[in-house]
Amino acid sequence: MSKQTLRTEDFDYYLPESQIAQTPFEPRDACRMLVMHRGENRLEHRHFYDVVDYLRPGDLLVVNDTRVLPARLFGRRADTGGAVEALLLKELDKASHTWECLAKPGKRLRVGTELEFFGTEALQSDFPAGSALLNARVTAVGDEGIRHIRFTATDGDFQAAIHAIGSLPLPPYIKDYAGDQGLYQTVYAGDDEHSAAAPTAGLHFTPELLERIQKKGVTIARVRLDVGLDTFRPVSEDDPAQHHIHTEYFYVSQDAADAVNATRAAGRRVIAVGTTVVRALESAAALTGGSLIAEQGAPTSLYILPGFEFQVVDALVTNFHVPKSTLVMMISAFAGKEGGREKILAAYEQAVQQDYRFLSFGDAMLLL
Repeated sequence: MSKQTLRTEDFDYYLPESQIAQTPFEPRDACRMLVMHRGENRLEHRHFYDVVDYLRPGDLLVVNDTRVLPARLFGRRADTGGAVEALLLKELDKASHTWECLAKPGKRLRVGTELEFFGTEALQSDFPAGSALLNARVTAVGDEGIRHIRFTATDGDFQAAIHAIGSLPLPPYIKDYAGDQGLYQTVYAGDDEHSAAAPTAGLHFTPELLERIQKKGVTIARVRLDVGLDTFRPVSEDDPAQHHIHTEYFYVSQDAADAVNATRAAGRRVIAVGTTVVRALESAAALTGGSLIAEQGAPTSLYILPGFEFQVVDALVTNFHVPKSTLVMMISAFAGKEGGREKILAAYEQAVQQDYRFLSFGDAMLLL
């Protein structure tokens, strides 16, 4: 299927609401895993801790160690008291604490609107004037609820205020989750908090599983891609090529680049944990003009559709994705130049029939 004949509806599938996971699986690595052998068009049903069986000495497992920011803020308009919600997406200016945000209700928040944030979904009228931990002002207006907002912490410490009042931005299809928010972070997340959502393929790993993987002779490398707005935006255009994919920042260290290049030179496999790692590694390859990569830190708007030529990634750990999403399109491209979409949709249909758990807190898939 060429890019010219792609239609968004071609990447739709039936997902029963009852199979959208509402809580994480515990223990993390005991969830189910659907294994796809792409060349053989064969599927296996396993558990995630069995991933070790499919790894070989000399393989390189690449993870995204971004940490999710407690980026969901609740507040009110200073003039009317109307409730406001802001999701921090991208830091635009560190000095002034200006952020690109997804705001609700977006249409009513014009440039100059003053906001107050308290960190609770309770009625904002319950808070007296002057009690906000964060004051804010809308500085620019974009499409689809996007606003640029400048924040001021009442005690001068912006990071402390965010941690005091912010909550992790769980996807909208997860309803009323009241469990441990730490389960929405990977066990290897770094200190830098930049993401608006978790790189969910990595949620299945435990320290013990990572130790088993390394004992088998598999090297683990870390890259970073800060998950942003596209996680929350479905493809609404009939032609997916017309969809505008938002820019996300990625960073590949020299150590990670060296590990990837050495693995490729030795004829071993580079295994990406998650679609975010795919974007980071393939973006790095695009910037260097080939499969050899170098240290890179840059924005990427790489949009992977069927027909894409993968330069770096040989195998992929991922979750089950939202119908008609850019991520279903990406894994369809990875499943094969010819018939990749059909393979993925057939695998998803079997996963539905076998009662797998879907989306961010759901089960895993391994594409070999």
